[in-house]
Amino acid sequence: MSIRKLRNKIGKKIRELRYKQGLSQEKLAEYVNISREHLSCLERGKYSPNLETLYNISVFFDVDIQDFF
Repeated sequence: MSIRKLRNKIGKKIRELRYKQGLSQEKLAEYVNISREHLSCLERGKYSPNLETLYNISVFFDVDIQDFF
């Protein structure tokens, strides 16, 4: 799998989890301590999340970090 496809897969999973919880990008970004703009870029697959951010998102949603891969 290419890095681009992996970024897209991770971003889609973040967006899916956020939608299921009915959260805005602003609220999720606040909870995981990143900007809304950065979260938007993660969800669109423009950037890869660092491990700390991905870990914080997985803890927030109570999912295994492996679920993003």
